[in-house]
Amino acid sequence: MSDLVISDVRPWGGDPVDVRVSGRLIAALEPHDPTAGRAAGAEEDIVAHVNGAGRLLLPSFTDTHVHLDSTRVGLPFEPNEVERRSLWSFIRNDRDNWRSAGASVTDRATHTLGRAIAHGMTRARSYAQIDADCGLERLEGVLAAREAHSDRADVEVVAFPQAGLLVEPGVPAFIEEGLRSGVDLVGGIDPCALDKDPRRHLDIVFELADRYGVGVDIHLHEPAELGLFSAQQIIERVRALDMRGRVTIAHAFFLSGISEGQRAHVLSELVELDIAVTTVAPSGRGTLPLLEILDAGVRIGLGQDGQRDYWSPYGNTDMLDRTWQLAFTNGLRRDSDIERALETATLGGARVIDPSLSRTSSRGVGVGDAADLVLVPGEYPASAVMDRPGDRTVIHAGRIVSEAGELL
Repeated sequence: MSDLVISDVRPWGGDPVDVRVSGRLIAALEPHDPTAGRAAGAEEDIVAHVNGAGRLLLPSFTDTHVHLDSTRVGLPFEPNEVERRSLWSFIRNDRDNWRSAGASVTDRATHTLGRAIAHGMTRARSYAQIDADCGLERLEGVLAAREAHSDRADVEVVAFPQAGLLVEPGVPAFIEEGLRSGVDLVGGIDPCALDKDPRRHLDIVFELADRYGVGVDIHLHEPAELGLFSAQQIIERVRALDMRGRVTIAHAFFLSGISEGQRAHVLSELVELDIAVTTVAPSGRGTLPLLEILDAGVRIGLGQDGQRDYWSPYGNTDMLDRTWQLAFTNGLRRDSDIERALETATLGGARVIDPSLSRTSSRGVGVGDAADLVLVPGEYPASAVMDRPGDRTVIHAGRIVSEAGELL
């Protein structure tokens, strides 16, 4: 018996097949016979059926870096005239406005997560800001959004000290309280540039992670040699605590500002300790060398970051759109390279969240793979990235959760 049959789809643009799903896994792929009408098999053995109509079949998208607590998606556009003098100028703008945004954190996070799911995302890692200004209020909103969509997506939550751990009193205690509330990872940010005490900052982060048995995800905007220094401090602690596979460096801007020799060395250390990297595909000095990172074997995922918030007007909840941005900022032109960007946004991101997922020839759409899938119109995967078409069908854990942009 099949829980779901998806007929006439093309895995990564290959030949048409019919896909049988049992439980949460892909059970079989069979060549599609257009003369057979519906996928082969007795009607009574099929609980649900999707007509793929020749669409591409891809692993669903994974957003590995999103701030659901700060989004303004769905609300009127908010003009942004904040001057980028420092990180604190953006923190202050957010603090001055988030309580009067026009909707609660819970409502905004729930709406944004729902729109992302409708575009094809079924896994996410969201930060929840915890600081002296908001306490756990923003965390509670993100946890509520996760619960609201628990049947449609798997969401990890990071207890994130956006304003630093040491600048204001009491923040580590708030972070620890958040860890008792069902948070999956403890976060950190710019231990040199923001808190100006990297040893103490990272000692707090890793001690909490070790004590509560959670992972670590650290925003590292610090450039070049400064960022490399902080990264080496992170690497030392991963090695000392044997936290292989449980640590992520987000942004990692330093990778684009160091020499090729330095980059090759640090990438080898990231592989050795299975430290993941995430990017939001920024332009300029923050553009990471995607193909070099992939060739080194580092787990890397893509994220939307903030969306239409008090930091930036960018972001629209569509990970396929962000995949286009990743390809564009890396100057990718060959179809095979654009497909690697697409794989980063789908299976690559899933591997950041779950390092046990292996790189396979099926690229996430083979027998035994998770039935977290998205059907997208397109002649080829690269053309889908360029065109970002609608009419998508989204499947999570073997169930259809969205059709043509509408949640089910």
